Order: sequence, then structure tokens, then C-alpha cells
Amino acid sequence: MTAMRRALEFLFTRALRSRLGVALVIAVIVLGVLGAARLISDPAAPADGLSNRPNRPITTVDPTAGDDGVLTSPAPPSPVTSPGAGTPEQTSDRFAAAWLGRPGMTAEQWQDGLKPLSTPALTEKLAGVDPEGVPAEKVSGAPSVRARTETFVEVILPLDNGQLRLELVAADGGWLVDVVDWERP
Repeated sequence: MTAMRRALEFLFTRALRSRLGVALVIAVIVLGVLGAARLISDPAAPADGLSNRPNRPITTVDPTAGDDGVLTSPAPPSPVTSPGAGTPEQTSDRFAAAWLGRPGMTAEQWQDGLKPLSTPALTEKLAGVDPEGVPAEKVSGAPSVRARTETFVEVILPLDNGQLRLELVAADGGWLVDVVDWERP
């Protein structure tokens, strides 16, 4: 009896008060819970474990009620051009011709050609750009215009070795190029 008493006294006064003892007790509890869960779960579907996920998709719409979504998107608005002002296509053609430049053109001449067709923000971004760095030589097709709003359009111009993408904004009755982007094929 004294050996049993000593073992219990050692267990409660020293072993369970140490970190190792507490870790062992927690491990025994966790293993006991896992073992009990395995005994209770259905042995026919061991892969399911403790999951209670549905066996078919959850739907929140009655599939027989019909389609309540948008069938067609509204047509984009037509760009608004003031009488006597150039269209986005005309402005993009003029800008592309000025952007491509001509042989022997100085940077100042090149920027002077772009300035009346560009927004002040784009003119500032193009300051100091060398026209020799333009990666194309000629326009090879008609512009493709995609109206985003009445005052904002995107124009894609096919060039001899890529595409020039321009974003134009309506300003003071005319159209000005605000963004220039070059895309290689």
C-alpha cells in the first residue's frame, strides 16, 4: 500500500506539475478523443472522417424559375464630337502620323507635332523622349475604335510591327490622346 501511495504522491506533487507531465496528459487526452472519434465514425466511409459536407452542390436559386440575369449588355455610347471638331478616328490618325515622325526629325519637332493632339499630362510624360525610339515606321491598317463612354474611347491602330493603343478623351469639343501604349504582336 505504501508503494501505491508513494506513486500517487509522486504523480500529483512532481510529475503533473512539470511541463513534461502536462504535455503527456494533453497528449493522452488528444489521442483518446481521436480514438473515440474513429470508433464512432462510419467504418464504410473512412475517407469522410468527421466531415459533414453535402453530397451535392448547394444551390441558392431555383433552376426552374428562369434566368434572372442580364441577357445582353447595353450598347456602348457613341463618342460625342462637337461640330467642326475631328472625330476620334481622325485624331488618332493624326497622332499616329506625328508619333511615327519622319527621318531626321529632332525631338523638339516631334514633340511640337504631338502637343496639339495630346493632353497636358501626356505632353509632360513625353518630354525628353527621343523619336528614334519609336518602334514602328508606318500605319498598316484602319483604326479600331472602342467607345467606353461618350467622352472616352480606346483606339487600336495596326502598325507595321505591332499595335499602337491610344486612349482619347474629349476636351474642349475635340479629342486629345491621354495614353499611348505599344503592343508587339
